[in-house]
Amino acid sequence: MPRLTQAPNIALAAFWADVLSQAGIAASVQRYFLGSLAGEMPPDQCLPEVWISDPGDEPRARALLKTLQNRPQYRWNCLCGETVEGGFDGCWNCGVDRPQAG
Repeated sequence: MPRLTQAPNIALAAFWADVLSQAGIAASVQRYFLGSLAGEMPPDQCLPEVWISDPGDEPRARALLKTLQNRPQYRWNCLCGETVEGGFDGCWNCGVDRPQAG
């Protein structure tokens, strides 16, 4: 059972593990509750970790994780007048999809 990565917080670790699971890669989050020990233990020892069950899935899991961590960032103005920033492909206000570049 190889460790894939450490995450900066539990929300991101859970998200990454869920995306991996949806892609058919058995993944779990370890060190789920160690954040409360930061200060008693070195902080890098308290970060949540994403582990996968099958070592054969590691290359595909790393490639998927790299894609998740390197999403393109956009800044665009929606038809409703909102400015949308970040890796979002839809307007948070009205739900319209981001226009595709010509």
